[in-house]
Parts: sequence; structure tokens; C-alpha cells
Amino acid sequence: MFNEMMRAEIWLQDHLDSQQGIEDLASRLGYSTSQVRRRFKQCFGLSPSAYRDSLRLDKAARLLTLTPLSIRTIASQCGYQNHSAFSRAFQRYHNQTPRQYRQALRLKLRHNPYCNEGDRKPPTFEIRHSDMRHALVTRLYRQPHNPALSMLKAWRQHAKGTESLSERLKRGRIIALMHNTPLPSATDRIDVGPVVSQSEAQGIPIPPSFRLLKVPSQQQACVTVESLEEIPDVVQYLICEGLPAEHYHATGEALQVEWTPEEIMMRLPVKKNR
Repeated sequence: MFNEMMRAEIWLQDHLDSQQGIEDLASRLGYSTSQVRRRFKQCFGLSPSAYRDSLRLDKAARLLTLTPLSIRTIASQCGYQNHSAFSRAFQRYHNQTPRQYRQALRLKLRHNPYCNEGDRKPPTFEIRHSDMRHALVTRLYRQPHNPALSMLKAWRQHAKGTESLSERLKRGRIIALMHNTPLPSATDRIDVGPVVSQSEAQGIPIPPSFRLLKVPSQQQACVTVESLEEIPDVVQYLICEGLPAEHYHATGEALQVEWTPEEIMMRLPVKKNR
């Protein structure tokens, strides 16, 4: 049952700007709407509609904080056809108006974690254009008292079905898409698994809890880090100082972390300022 509801949760994330309802989701899964509502709430503690609302408002928070998009444009991209309805829903969820939230979070993220800390030097980053890639990923959800970075370190222990992966994939390059970084969220989730070649993607066996994901082509700020623990400070430095100095901003899309036993690469999707 959980694998089916995980697919339902991913469908909700992928259709935040759509007006498709739970009836469409139920039809896709082959269940009645009442079955989907009941089973989804058993897994995630919320109805599908309430969960999608929380996803929409978390996405709105990221766009308000990280991008120069207007509040009206953000409302539309998050599935709200009415600007006033968006503002009311946002204030109920975040206890601030969209404008107040934007001002407060930008002020909070303005702190450079590398200032006044002895010889600690800011990270070196490059803006690169990545090609589209394939990955075989499963989805992990935040657990109480288990931070996202801890889950990444032991992702095979948290994920179901990893024993079905080939030894080559287990030993190869792993990618994680962290959907809520750098902002906290009640719906924190990570897609993680091995990067696969295009030829592998066409015929690879897919365990029930995994899916084949196309990681889109995009511009990214790329930083090689020594450990996963560095990532929060690196992201904050890029947002508050590194990217503005190069006339870029983060897009609010999922932070990507790729690693092998020899290297950890952090990739933050970015866009040039107009």
C-alpha cells in the first residue's frame, strides 16, 4: 500500500499548478476517491487535498525567498488562480502575509556563515549548464529526530528495495534531490538513488519502491564539498553572497547532491538575473 500512496504523493507534487482533482488521482491509481483519501491519510496524516495545499504553500515560500518573481506570478505557479485566495491561504499556513514572509526570510538568509570565522574561507563555485540525466530513485520522508543529512548518509538503510539493485549501481554515483532545502518543511522529502546511463535507463529492472527519473538540463551553481555537513552553510553562502555577486539567483528547484566514494558535488539550480 505504501508504494501506491508514495506514487500518489509524487503525483500531487508534480501537479501543483494543475486544477486536476483527487478524482483524477483515484482514476490513475484504480481506486475510488474514498479509498485514496483513507489510505493516503493513513500514510501521511493528511488528506490528499490538505497535503497538496501544504506542498503548494511550501513551494510558494521557496519562490518568495529565493526568486525575484512577483507574488501574483508565484500564486499562479503554485496552482492558485486567485491572488487574494493565495494570500489568505499563505497567511493561515505561515502566519505572515507573502510580502512579510519574503522580507523576513531574506533578512534571515542574508547572514554569511563564512564571515568572522577565523580562516574559514568561502567555498569556490562554478556556474555550469548540466545535461539531462537519468537516475533510479526512491523517495525518503523526514522522520522524527532524523535530519535529512543523516538520512542521506544511510539512505540504503532507510530505502526499501535496495537489495534488488545491481552491485555496479550500488557502487556507482548516487544522486539525491532535496526538495525543501534551504527552508524547513512539514513535508520534507528526498529522492535518492544511483545515476544511470541512457542505455541502462531503457531496460533496467525497477524495484517497486523506485522510479526512473529524468533530471532536467539546467544551469547550476556547482560546489565540491568535503562532507555532507557542509551543505547548509554552502547553500546559505551562495544565496546571501555568492550568487548575487555573479548576478544569479536560486530557482527554488530541488538541490542536487551527487557523490561517489571519492567526491561529493553539490548542485544548486540557478537562473541569471534579468
